[in-house]
Amino acid sequence: MHYPSHPPSDAVPSEIIARIRELGRLHGFGQVGFSSGVADDDNAHLTDWLAAGYQGEMDWMARHAALRQAPGALVEGTRTIISVRMDYWPADATDPAQVLIDGTRGYVSRYATGRDYHKLIRQRLQHLADDIGKIIGPFGYRVFCDSAPVLEKAHARNAALGWIGKHTNLIHRQAGSWFFLGEIYTDLALPPDPPVTQEHCGTCTRCIDVCPTRAIVAPYQLDARLCISYLTIELKGGIPVELRPLIGNRIYGCDDCQLVCPWNRFARVSAEPDFRVRNSLDNPDLVALFAWTEDEFLTRTEGSAIRRIGWLRWLRNIAVALGNAPHSQRVHDALMSRVKFPDSMVREHVEWALQQQAMT
Repeated sequence: MHYPSHPPSDAVPSEIIARIRELGRLHGFGQVGFSSGVADDDNAHLTDWLAAGYQGEMDWMARHAALRQAPGALVEGTRTIISVRMDYWPADATDPAQVLIDGTRGYVSRYATGRDYHKLIRQRLQHLADDIGKIIGPFGYRVFCDSAPVLEKAHARNAALGWIGKHTNLIHRQAGSWFFLGEIYTDLALPPDPPVTQEHCGTCTRCIDVCPTRAIVAPYQLDARLCISYLTIELKGGIPVELRPLIGNRIYGCDDCQLVCPWNRFARVSAEPDFRVRNSLDNPDLVALFAWTEDEFLTRTEGSAIRRIGWLRWLRNIAVALGNAPHSQRVHDALMSRVKFPDSMVREHVEWALQQQAMT
């Protein structure tokens, strides 16, 4: 790709920068920031994290580490990373505490109860890039949202969008942590924002203390192999038996560390209609979900991030939740309906769940 010549960052008029931020707000982003893409300390942290094996089966984390650590290798000519955030908390969602305490219901991480954010945010970033082009003329860029090896939280912190908390999520003082991140890698030399150099977690350890599986092994250190989000989404095979009782009724992701974060009292409800709850996935009945055929799964999760795990892992996750549910004939009958399921992974989790039910 040919990159046009652009003025150095100190020559970019401040009104242009202000206009880009305003355009971002018009496209639904809560904040727009700029960074150089240099993240040496974070590169070292990633290297250590991979060396500890915390990535589990996410081999692509190691395979593409070099691209994460060198933005210019991912997109040649990158001079600035434009980072954005978009609030996602659905206005109409059932209170998480109400769902988590009811073992007959399934808990879905609140980011996944509406439309899949990947495509939506990439589209908005594309629109933002188009509008920037109308102001400054043609420029080189690529947009990302969990779609490439990007150190998104580090770049967002360096673009003044927040600090990385002890649970390893980004936190903003006025917006909490219930937001998605996205990036535009560009050849534009834009003045970087002052990075957030001070974290505001203080002595608080609520996120560490609440984690059901103790996946936050130390402040700012997450062992993905223990994380419920990893176990229910990324892990392709069987969930380790010793971790199953700790998962409770969480069938897709986990929000516990964010639910207890004091900074989320400042979080904002999303104004994006596409993030509203679909198919009552904010408070679903486990037995009803377990009865879905593959066609029903594909139909009801169309346009949802949940579809990426497929029907078999969906059944696997629900089987674990049913095993952890209060004993009832209804739960027993639901499990028995899948006890001869053709897939061995699903069948093994069903058998485990029946054993759990027999013990309660």
